[in-house]
Amino acid sequence: MVEPTSPRYLPTKIVIPDLVLYCTFNLRKSRYHEMLSIETKRWLFRGDSFDEQAQRAFHELKAGQLAAMCYPNAGYPQLRVSSDFLGWLFHLDNLSDDMDNRSITEVANIVMNSLHHPYTFRSNARLSGMTRDFYKRMLQTANSGACQRFIETLELFFQAINTEATDRTHGFIPDLESYIALRRDTSGCKPCWALIEYAYNLNIPDEVMDHPLICSLGEATNDLVTWSNDIYSYNVEQSKGHTHNMINVVMNEQGLDLQSAFDFVGDLCKQSMDRFMECRKQLPSWGPEIDRDVAIYADGLEDWMVGSLHWSFDSERYFGTHGHEIKKTKVITLLPPGEP
Repeated sequence: MVEPTSPRYLPTKIVIPDLVLYCTFNLRKSRYHEMLSIETKRWLFRGDSFDEQAQRAFHELKAGQLAAMCYPNAGYPQLRVSSDFLGWLFHLDNLSDDMDNRSITEVANIVMNSLHHPYTFRSNARLSGMTRDFYKRMLQTANSGACQRFIETLELFFQAINTEATDRTHGFIPDLESYIALRRDTSGCKPCWALIEYAYNLNIPDEVMDHPLICSLGEATNDLVTWSNDIYSYNVEQSKGHTHNMINVVMNEQGLDLQSAFDFVGDLCKQSMDRFMECRKQLPSWGPEIDRDVAIYADGLEDWMVGSLHWSFDSERYFGTHGHEIKKTKVITLLPPGEP
């Protein structure tokens, strides 16, 4: 008997779930988006350490557009920090795909020391200079709670990608529950939620940020952004032999064929949006000032959900130049192994 995940069962085309249609949040974009994209690229390429291929990949990524959609009402200085961080994070994500545990640990030490000691830590690593540069700008207006959450969640990110590297080395595919827990940190979303606080100069007390319903809002948003990313990135990743993806996990654990796995993960994405809206309805009141900041924070999470969905088709990272066509048809043609 041939297993459902056998190549004999793999189709040449897949229909992706229509998450854009399901997401009813308003799509907004900062009026600074064009200038933002230019200046973040200039910042990232400073020093000419990126070769031509890496620069082209970043142009196709359109990280500035993602920031403009996810922090649409932020002032320009805060928007620039957020955009630069996203460019930095994608650059780090690309590097980590080929890193072993030792290399990831070395990078983590450089980054975390740069964050903990932005004015005194010294390193010749370009990554350190970039980290200290955007974080010192963040420190100018960010409150201590947002900074603490930013640093703590980046620490969790490095721990998670270290675990991912171990799994990759051993060809290990985790069960769904373990994968979800790990993916919430490998996504790098949690530091982006701290940037919502920073971008809008919010002053939400720690005890409010730690409230179960506030945590649930962030978790539901993380799940939607992350799992939809697994759907959109699957084709490129499978062509490279990567398996740290929820599609692979549910095929492996539940014996689903490829199309059923896409449908399954799509349903989970829709459930995460439903969960977000239900949690938001249940938020208690902490008084008018805090309630105002909490509402802005929740709006920022909504911006991330809808913005990331639309950006995935505008960017050329997942669908090349066919993103807008695929956004309409929902049909992707599977790439053969070894094809970028």
